[in-house]
Amino acid sequence: MRLITILFLLISSISFTSKAQKMEGEISYERVQHWSKIYARLTYLSIEEKDRVAMTIKNYEEDKQDMKLYFKDDKSFYTKAKQKENDGGWSSSEQEYKVYRDLIGEKRTDILEMFGKVYIVEDSIRAPNWKIMNKIKEINGYMCMMAVTEDTIKDQKITAWFADNIPVSVGPDLYGGLPGMILELDVNDGALVVTATKIEMKAITEDLNVPKKVKGKKINGTQYNTLVSTHIKDSIKSHRNPFWSMPY
Repeated sequence: MRLITILFLLISSISFTSKAQKMEGEISYERVQHWSKIYARLTYLSIEEKDRVAMTIKNYEEDKQDMKLYFKDDKSFYTKAKQKENDGGWSSSEQEYKVYRDLIGEKRTDILEMFGKVYIVEDSIRAPNWKIMNKIKEINGYMCMMAVTEDTIKDQKITAWFADNIPVSVGPDLYGGLPGMILELDVNDGALVVTATKIEMKAITEDLNVPKKVKGKKINGTQYNTLVSTHIKDSIKSHRNPFWSMPY
């Protein structure tokens, strides 16, 4: 295992731009939120909010969404693939969620709907402070290495499984920055799990460029973090669930 760790650390010190330029394909993911696990961590909820939670979980414990990640040369685009019936519960499937990455330009553009508005987050790419672990597992035919990090704003523990033989430094949701494609993402021990269900290395026709005309309020990464942090603090004070109106 020590040799595996050394190998991955050596790979992570190399620029993956030239390799990424040779890679092209499409990955299907299933994104599953487990509401009981999410709510179990929100110990500050009011009695009314807990009752609301109980009613939600009674009819609808999971929120499943099919996602697509397209990558080609130095760019990637991640978005919702299609809607699924939710059998009467609340779902985030209607909300805008598009993630663009320009690896050579080191630019991120996230089009996210939260708090009833659409925000366009534009900033440079800043990789999380990943720690690569001595664990491997197979995901959809690819051997993957484990890496962990934390989101201190949302109080989330992030576990990623990445494949170094798909040397593109992106992944599902807002995560990337590892020496390989992230094929599985686990947030807070299963509260949210995003798993690659189909991996196709092929030529793609999807436009990976950010549309020239996008409706929404433009903000940078710092402003986005401030919005999320303030919303969570206000929700705690009001004993509400902050994730009714923002992505988990």
